Amino acid sequence: MASTNPMLSEQYFRTTARTAPSTIDAQARQAAFGTTGVGYPPITAEKTMTMGGVVSATGALLVCILVGAGFGWNRVTITTVRNELEQSFSTVHFPVGLLIGSVLVAFVFAMIARFKPPMAQFLGIPYALVEGFALGMISHAYDIQSKGIAVQAVLATFGVFAVMLVLYSMRILRATPKFVKGVIAATGGIMLMYVFALIFSAFGTRLSFLSSTSPLSIGISVVIVAVAAFNLIIDFDFIERGSAAGLPKHMEWFAALGLVITIVWLYLEMLRLLSKLQRR
Repeated sequence: MASTNPMLSEQYFRTTARTAPSTIDAQARQAAFGTTGVGYPPITAEKTMTMGGVVSATGALLVCILVGAGFGWNRVTITTVRNELEQSFSTVHFPVGLLIGSVLVAFVFAMIARFKPPMAQFLGIPYALVEGFALGMISHAYDIQSKGIAVQAVLATFGVFAVMLVLYSMRILRATPKFVKGVIAATGGIMLMYVFALIFSAFGTRLSFLSSTSPLSIGISVVIVAVAAFNLIIDFDFIERGSAAGLPKHMEWFAALGLVITIVWLYLEMLRLLSKLQRR
């Protein structure tokens, strides 16, 4: 079973489970990864990944994102001037260079952690701070257009997160092979669409079905939000199986970072959707 989140690669989980020591028995390993797990050397439980550890790491990363967002928010300023007719005009000062730079730095941190999972415990917080800085600028830019939309997007994101967690906990939604394949296909299509949109924008052309307030554009945003939310189910499944399989302790930060990446994507799509709805 593959994951649409590059941070939580099934191939990596398989490799880690086969090379990392664990106290879990063969039956649990078979349930988690379809292997007997014979020959894995035992270690103490304190050195393995736990659900509580992932929750703590995720909470720490989210707090750091909020801290970074506070600094990023203040980098976007508005200047209001009046003409001879007493008409007001506002100019938004948006540090595009800082935004692009912070996004690139966050991407580099995430990729390093992706290929060097033990580094996630060291790069997780720097990633969250830099990513939060970028999110703060983006959120303020949206908030200037629609007052209060950033708070609404945050509440909506964690509302969806809570619903997905409940549905997963009650086994109403499960990461079955068909479910995962469907989410992978949808996520891949969305990423490809964004790549084409970026290429077109480089030549001065905007794809109206992505940015307009038409029913089609809003419908596309709703679908993208749903796909991002379904990715959470796959992330929850990886975290649960990773904990059951006794992965190394540093995988708590690795799994938390992967989950936070999905949450960030969901938030950005929620922000875009709410913006379209308020501009209609």
